[in-house]
This record gives sequence, C-alpha cells and structure tokens, in this order.
Amino acid sequence: MSSTRESEHIISARETLDTLYDISQLLNTKLDKETLATCIQMIESGVNPQALAAVIQELRREAAALQSS
Repeated sequence: MSSTRESEHIISARETLDTLYDISQLLNTKLDKETLATCIQMIESGVNPQALAAVIQELRREAAALQSS
C-alpha cells in the first residue's frame, strides 16, 4: 500500500471511529473510544455483536454488584 493510500485509510478509519463514538455517546453506551475501538475490532473479526453486548452488560452488572457490596 502506498504511503498516501495508507494515510487516507488511517484518516478514514479515524473519522469512522469518531462518528461511531458520537453515535455511542448519543445512545449513552458509556463506552470510551478505546473500548469502542476494541469492540469494533472484535466484531470485524467475527464476534457476534449481540453476544458481545451481552458480555459487556453482564460485566457491568457484576462490577456494580462488587461496588455495592
């Protein structure tokens, strides 16, 4: 890949992440950009999005339970 094409790809990926982060904020997902990027990478690698969402919700429930005890 040429350096110009690689730069364009990086810029495009950054813009896409920024847009998805804005949507994430509007939906009040409480995901930071790094976590969102990790989730996107996992989904692009074939992880089922519903299963990933269920795991995140369960981890949040467990974290809340640990904080309240």
